[in-house]
Amino acid sequence: MTELLKRTHMCGALRAEDAGTRAIVCGWVQKNRRLGGLVFCDLRDKTGVVQVVFDEDIPRDAFETAETLRGEYVVAVAGLVRERESKNPGLATGDVEIRADELKIYAKADTPPIYIRDDDNVDENLRLKYRYLDVRKPRMQRNLRFRHEVVRITREYFFENGFTEVETPMLIRPTPEGARDYLVPSRIRNGSFYALPQSPQMYKQLLMAGGVDRYIQIVKCFRDEDLRADRQPEFTQIDLEMSFVDADDVMEMQEGYLKRLMKDALGVDIETPFPRLTYREAMERFGSDKPDMRFGLELTDVSARAKNCAFGVFADAIANGGSVRGICVPGGAAAFSRKAIDKLTESVRVYGARGLAWMKISDEGISSSFSKFFDADEMKGFAEAFGAESGDLVLIAAGPDDTVFAALGFLRREIAIESDLADKEAWSFLWVVDFPLLEKDDETGGCKAMHHPFTAPNPEDADKLDASPEEARALAYDVVLNGTEIGGGSVRIHDSALQRKMFAVLGLSQEEVDDKFGFLIEAFRYGVPPHAGLAYGLDRLVMLLLGERSIRETMAFPKNQAAEDPVSAAPGSASEEQLRELGLFLRRNKAEQDARNDEA
Repeated sequence: MTELLKRTHMCGALRAEDAGTRAIVCGWVQKNRRLGGLVFCDLRDKTGVVQVVFDEDIPRDAFETAETLRGEYVVAVAGLVRERESKNPGLATGDVEIRADELKIYAKADTPPIYIRDDDNVDENLRLKYRYLDVRKPRMQRNLRFRHEVVRITREYFFENGFTEVETPMLIRPTPEGARDYLVPSRIRNGSFYALPQSPQMYKQLLMAGGVDRYIQIVKCFRDEDLRADRQPEFTQIDLEMSFVDADDVMEMQEGYLKRLMKDALGVDIETPFPRLTYREAMERFGSDKPDMRFGLELTDVSARAKNCAFGVFADAIANGGSVRGICVPGGAAAFSRKAIDKLTESVRVYGARGLAWMKISDEGISSSFSKFFDADEMKGFAEAFGAESGDLVLIAAGPDDTVFAALGFLRREIAIESDLADKEAWSFLWVVDFPLLEKDDETGGCKAMHHPFTAPNPEDADKLDASPEEARALAYDVVLNGTEIGGGSVRIHDSALQRKMFAVLGLSQEEVDDKFGFLIEAFRYGVPPHAGLAYGLDRLVMLLLGERSIRETMAFPKNQAAEDPVSAAPGSASEEQLRELGLFLRRNKAEQDARNDEA
């Protein structure tokens, strides 16, 4: 085994003041080149790169070894730090170099399948397959260090504020919480299953029953759902709960945390308290319950003007209980051609919209897709309602409110991106409050909890649980950053009778409640304090603070879009013996079974 040269310095740490000292550095060869009687080697570790020089004055075998170095060889180098003759201002260590007199090669390397540099433009699936190489890149090293800093700051802040970190189980009872569970079969009890937790929700409530008072955990959670840029089957939450508090107490604590995080991690001062919008106001103004406040393009309701008009799209929407709303795009008349508007129209169909009506305002008048249904004064009235001026574009959607909000909310974000309207240097935090307690379940036609079934109703709406539960508001709150929800929470139900009533509203029978949630209801019998909490998506929070576009860039070994781990090729198959131990068998089609029988 090769004797180690014990490192004295990190590659990226050497500076001009280190000149004249002896250093031992270790890392990967980034580049090696021979120039005359010199060999120049750029050596890299997680802190950066330093130039190493080998000359012919060192022992011949060491110089010849230096000539054999190739990219990604793992080496240790010892030598004198000296000032560089030709300085490199683009490198943190660019004022110095190491004149090497000793070299050890710890590992040779084949030519890697991806370049170890940020601008390689390689396909993401290849990056994920060779993630251990991808992680060597400066960008990924930066991202992982930044994530570490966020976790460190988080723990420090909450520990200083009296929180206790407690781990909760990874193998739990399957419970209906929204997304599909990942199930783990039990070998000891064939036919029974654990679930991997979608969140520690019930356990942290039990910790409040246990008198922990303030709990925090940075915890892995699992949800078997379709993936996208900000969603993974396994993700990390900053999970917390507090006793004897109300919603204002939780929000104040979080504002202090986010202010501390932004200052310590990014050097940015943010203003607190954050603005608050009710759910209804957010939807009516921005078409979203997580609005980006860095730009305008607010929605305008023109239903009153469109009521009883000859344009069937508008009239039918209002007659059926919907609305007619739109946004005004300043300067959009010239920026968006008919072809561009048609493209936007197609994009909103995904949200259920039948299409888009449009108006272009100019000094010559108004051109519009629906002007034949209104006279000139009525068209002028529409333009005035939107505050539209010459050169502006108005886009209008009609239909059920949910559809109109979804379509215009998307349109607002899409136009802001295309027109570069958002201030990229701004950090816009806000709270969205007063969410509906329930929403319609499209599969069953009944009600389901908008957040989860442990969220307390607003006391002002408690009587609505019997007569009109769909009108009840929740004591729930989401914190939003630049149009992305980074955390959400609520005041919890701590009364067993109210919790049972909530389950009944959700259509759960007494037997189902006892089977799935009986242990929580039982705990409520023995005195539970009022409590409330919140959970952040750590991966998403780090993504936003780094300016990345996917949470995969904040994880060491993420899954791809098919929920596979390209490094280890997970998920994989289990042997027949393993399945038998678990009391499981795979149902195969006849062709597969015949092939197996032939092999046997």
